[in-house]
Amino acid sequence: MKKNIAKYMLLLACGTGLMAACADLDSDKYFGDRKTLESVFTDRQQVDQWLAHAYSFLDGCNFEVCSKGATGADGGSWNPFNFADDMYYGDRDNTFGDSKDADYASYNSFREGNYDESVGQNAWVRCYQGINQATLFLQNIDSHDWNYDLSLEDRIDRKGQARFVRAYYYWLLLRKFGPVPIMPDEGADYTLEYDDLATPRSTYEECAEWIASEMLKAAGELKFYTRDESNVMRPTIGAALAVRAIVYTYAASPLANGQLKNGEHPASVSDNIAKELKNFDGTNLLSLEYDESKWARAAAACKDVMDLGVYDLYTESYNDVAADGTPHTVTPPDTVMYGPNSGAAFEDNFANQNWPKGWKNIDPYLSYRNLFNGIAAPSGNPELIFTRGNMNKNDHDNGIGSLVLHSMPVSVNGWNTHGLTQKMVDTYYMKDGTDVDGMYKEWRTPGATTSLNPGNDNPRPAGFITRAEAQSGNYPEVLVNPTARNSVQMQQLLQVAHQYVGREPRFYASVAYNGTLWEMLKHPTSSLWNSQITYYRGGTDGYKNSFSYLRTGIGMKKYYNPNDYIPAQNSYDGICEKFEPAIRYADILLQYAEALNELTQTYTMKTWKGEDVTISRNLDEMKKGIQPVRIRAGLHDYPAADYADANKLRARIKRERMIEFLAEGKRYFDLRRWMDAPVEENKRVYGLNVFQTSSNKDDFMQVIPVYNLSATFTDKMYFWPISFTDLKRNKNLVQNPGWKYND
Repeated sequence: MKKNIAKYMLLLACGTGLMAACADLDSDKYFGDRKTLESVFTDRQQVDQWLAHAYSFLDGCNFEVCSKGATGADGGSWNPFNFADDMYYGDRDNTFGDSKDADYASYNSFREGNYDESVGQNAWVRCYQGINQATLFLQNIDSHDWNYDLSLEDRIDRKGQARFVRAYYYWLLLRKFGPVPIMPDEGADYTLEYDDLATPRSTYEECAEWIASEMLKAAGELKFYTRDESNVMRPTIGAALAVRAIVYTYAASPLANGQLKNGEHPASVSDNIAKELKNFDGTNLLSLEYDESKWARAAAACKDVMDLGVYDLYTESYNDVAADGTPHTVTPPDTVMYGPNSGAAFEDNFANQNWPKGWKNIDPYLSYRNLFNGIAAPSGNPELIFTRGNMNKNDHDNGIGSLVLHSMPVSVNGWNTHGLTQKMVDTYYMKDGTDVDGMYKEWRTPGATTSLNPGNDNPRPAGFITRAEAQSGNYPEVLVNPTARNSVQMQQLLQVAHQYVGREPRFYASVAYNGTLWEMLKHPTSSLWNSQITYYRGGTDGYKNSFSYLRTGIGMKKYYNPNDYIPAQNSYDGICEKFEPAIRYADILLQYAEALNELTQTYTMKTWKGEDVTISRNLDEMKKGIQPVRIRAGLHDYPAADYADANKLRARIKRERMIEFLAEGKRYFDLRRWMDAPVEENKRVYGLNVFQTSSNKDDFMQVIPVYNLSATFTDKMYFWPISFTDLKRNKNLVQNPGWKYND
């Protein structure tokens, strides 16, 4: 009996979850603790506290929308996974060459892989601590006499919650570190020799299957499809199925599924990572053989979420004037010619139909903007599948509040350091679905005209809005109030370049372009309301001898609420409450289309309830994943020719994801699972000429290389390194390729 007790207690005692971390395996030491454990699981309040503690290891860094810092499950002192080729941060210009303190790691250190095996390791420890806590809960919730009021149904729901969070920790580990050790549910046998307790890494497929199977069990145990406001952070049936779908999509993607297929990647991309990542016994941890059926498995899992009938994209109704005076973006025309890049025209009727078949009765701009800025309450948001709740933490490195503070201009007490690359700005469509003139012109392959190499060689739009254009009212998307045409607003409008007009609604919800307005309508100083911000050299928010300037001259406005303001430096008191969009329905929709697009055969798969479902590259089904996202964005559908060509549609979906999920911590991992990082993250960063003053506005708008922002990717950066400490604790734990084994 005491030996069995020790098996349970070993899980509690081993902080990292690796049995080789435990030096003292004497069962007598833990026998008294076991009695305490028994008392916990006969008291309802303590049971709920134990479950809450299992969740607590997620706390700290907003693991999906991380500013830079991290103290929680996807954390350490520094894990800027929200920054890739689309975003940058500039407030930490010291490099590891100046300091080994990870808190001072620059964007360049991150982009160059210039961090060591000691950095960002809190995730490994805290995830396994959370796994242990949840495992003990599952082992004990049914093993004691209950003397408190809790129905069997509620007890099972709590088991589902514990199972969900345990599998979710494994998912965070898999996404960051690659394949990891899966610990036995029954704990470890303390009678084994110390070295025999060391657990090797499971393969990527084994990890994915384990997580997916646990999420399937959790879906069967969880009680609710939705949660009320007081329980919004607890997982639901849909949340478990959504994680399952996401994990399967990653497992089907090139990095974990045969690497390079059908010559999709250029010669600069190799499959060395899969060949080199092996256990000590020679087991490959990433698959070397492509299996198309994994895409069908992923599609079926996404369809399970869609068929619940619980979720929809968040929308705002169209009104003549928004409640906060925000203007409406221009409604795109009914018919659109997609231009020289596609070589085809495509007509749809989105503009003349109500949601969900069209955008006639919704405001695409407000629908997208309000999804992130705190206006959409999480409990009533049909798009939000899983959240950890309010992310406005009073910490310079963690959460959405920090992201807003770092994005807001220094002239209004912001840090003015987080911005977008020109590549990101170019990726947004025009309002009619065409590419902006000059898209990727500076670094694309000249003359290319396919969606596989988007962009064009046209000159970029020149000049600024003129007074005549302003008076005509042709650009309501850049006005403070569409009903006002006073001289102050006219002057503001004249500061906006032609490059920034006529873009799709998501552009205006996300990009703080030169001349944009920061409303700050709740600021106690009314003179600061509707502040227009420019980034010219010598101005308060422009380049100067300080870190507080935008390296590309382009800021980030996503998550900002028109009522947000900063009353004093580093204060979060004026920033509205915002909830983390950890998993939202748009992700499931686009992954569904992505998975279907990869199929060349028809497959029979099982639904989450065990029923047969046919999965194939079906045009109507792919549109179910793509069209809602496009309609909500106020954009027409892709041309028929792009749907007919899997390569073209793949490129379209990747672009859609880059736009839709800006600043949600997905681009970094998408580039790696697609194995696009060696190409996309090795492209030079471009931005505006921030060294020009307001007297040289046209020169300021010239797109040039930003030499003080790095663009480098090597194979070792596919996965994060494992710490020396954990490698020493577990003799069977192999390091990720390219990183050191010891110091």
